[in-house]
Amino acid sequence: MESGFVVEYIDKQRILCAVILDVKKQRLRLLTENAREVSISPSRLSHRSASRLDLALGRDRIVDMLKHLALRRNALTREIDIRELWEVLNTEQEWIDLGTMTAFCFPENSTSDHESAVIRAFFDNRRYFKFKNDEFFPHSEAHVEQLLAREKEAARRRKLIQEGGDWLRRSLADPAARTAANNGSNAKEFAAILKSYCIFGKDSPTHDIGRAIAAGAGIDRPDDVFAQLVQLGIMDRDENIELVREGIADAFASDELAQADRVAARSRLFDAGGPRRDLTDLPLMTIDGQATLDYDDALSIQDLGDSYLIGVHIVDVAHHVRKGDAIDREALSRGSSIYMPDHRIPMLPPVLAEGVCSLKAGEIRPAISTFIKVSPFGVIQSYDICASVIRVRHQRTYYDVNLSADDETDIVNLRHVAEKFRDFRLDQGAVQITLPDVNVWLDENGAVNLSRLNRESPARLLVSEFMIMANWIMARFLRDNGMPAIFRSQPEPKERLYKRNEGSLFQNWMQRRRLNRFVLDTKAEKHSGLGLDAYLTATSPIRKYFDLIAQRQIRAVLGLEDPYTAEDINNLMVQLEQPMAAVSRVQHHRHHYWLLRYLEGLVGEKTEAVVLQRRRNSYQVLLTAFMVECDLPLITGRSFKPEEVLEVTIQNVNARKGLLAVFTT
Repeated sequence: MESGFVVEYIDKQRILCAVILDVKKQRLRLLTENAREVSISPSRLSHRSASRLDLALGRDRIVDMLKHLALRRNALTREIDIRELWEVLNTEQEWIDLGTMTAFCFPENSTSDHESAVIRAFFDNRRYFKFKNDEFFPHSEAHVEQLLAREKEAARRRKLIQEGGDWLRRSLADPAARTAANNGSNAKEFAAILKSYCIFGKDSPTHDIGRAIAAGAGIDRPDDVFAQLVQLGIMDRDENIELVREGIADAFASDELAQADRVAARSRLFDAGGPRRDLTDLPLMTIDGQATLDYDDALSIQDLGDSYLIGVHIVDVAHHVRKGDAIDREALSRGSSIYMPDHRIPMLPPVLAEGVCSLKAGEIRPAISTFIKVSPFGVIQSYDICASVIRVRHQRTYYDVNLSADDETDIVNLRHVAEKFRDFRLDQGAVQITLPDVNVWLDENGAVNLSRLNRESPARLLVSEFMIMANWIMARFLRDNGMPAIFRSQPEPKERLYKRNEGSLFQNWMQRRRLNRFVLDTKAEKHSGLGLDAYLTATSPIRKYFDLIAQRQIRAVLGLEDPYTAEDINNLMVQLEQPMAAVSRVQHHRHHYWLLRYLEGLVGEKTEAVVLQRRRNSYQVLLTAFMVECDLPLITGRSFKPEEVLEVTIQNVNARKGLLAVFTT
């Protein structure tokens, strides 16, 4: 290889024509058609011509000649039909050298220029042939189809990005044209892409397109995109992003609703007598919050003179929802009802959850009734579980039960038995966590409201203890009958910070952190947190699939249906793991979001905080009025101890970003 020879090489996806000026130490010094001198390795050359240029002609003259040569070779590429060549050659599936391919393209008197034209044509269009050095290999038909589809998709993406950026820019710049822009033929697709980008970020299947559309309108960050979509009315300021991320369905499918209607229509197809005990004359009451629509448990009490007969009556949801039907499959996929300050998503269609499966006053319902005979000193003497027919007489709220807690005989007696049962559990080593609940809700005007619920109020205490008692009794019933179920157990806590129920708010908060996670198994084991030798949940079958499973196993013992096997139970636990985790995340995130939205209105106000622990660069504190944790920056010259009470000022809150900042002086 000598000076003066014309060569070509690839630079930044372009073939350049050049002449060799010098060869030194296996490096070529070239003058290119762009009038630049470069030094490259011979291995980078894409073509070597047989023709030479006289270097004595001068630099400018040589550059002009290289430009004309490049133009001539590019013109020759237009005579090459690569697709036609591929249709002839693709069946061979063999490598074809440059000379042979040039002869195919230019059968008569081919030159170096023709060879260069072949390389240029195949370099620019790689749809039909693989190109390597000076050889060509025809792609298979399947591969060509894939490449065509890929090119079509790339073109579609480019069009989406261009048009989407234009649409977003116009919509934001001209409010008067916004309605027309939002109703455009592609507006819904642009909006869906940008929503996905905001919600899922890098996990969005259209992340790159969404980011490029936003960039085309001069928007760089997902948070800014969200703000603009709110401005356009495409997203709500309080959009439930977590619900979308988890893929949780808000509504029910048409076939599920149709099935629910059919179930509701035959809801009275059950009889007292036979396997069901007629308890319709027994005075039953429900005790729930004022906004409750799905009543799944009711209580009764009978004074037998030397003892009390407590009844915990759970609506027989399994009578209506049969294993494997459309409603059951959907309930399993949901796992649980979801309760949020601004929204409720039921596990069952409303016609069931709030209709035939709800213990409405005056309505006859099938149930599973658990009777517990208790001495006046709270000692459980015996129990009985039966299928029943019931009718609730009184629909009561926590509020009105609290008002009558000291003077209504039945309430007084229920409260007395509940307190004795808690004492029994505490004697068995139960870990009593006593913390107020902060309830956040939206009123009819959309305003955020907050209240603290006393979980130790008479009404809440007696309902809580009797549900725990009933779950314990039903767990023992299944265990003693050798029936597998989803039992809950809990190992001893890592540390006990106080005795019985004597802990401070700080100790209760920190004790909760020291509890071990509960364990699910088909066999009953001790639940140390509750102080009971067996436990499962069966009192909320309208709202929780775990409870529906337990109810079906109880029905099986009572001869009402075939039981799940241990293998069935294990499979159900696996299927419920993901939806239950999603429900937990959504409920926690949404409660925290609306709590912060409430606190956004309190910036600048002072509130009480308890120091929990020191971190590297801050203290972790608990805002006691709102039962929410946040960080308090370190203060030079001051230090705080755990459990110390401070007055802090709410400095900055951003619910969308999950930000809560406080300071103290």
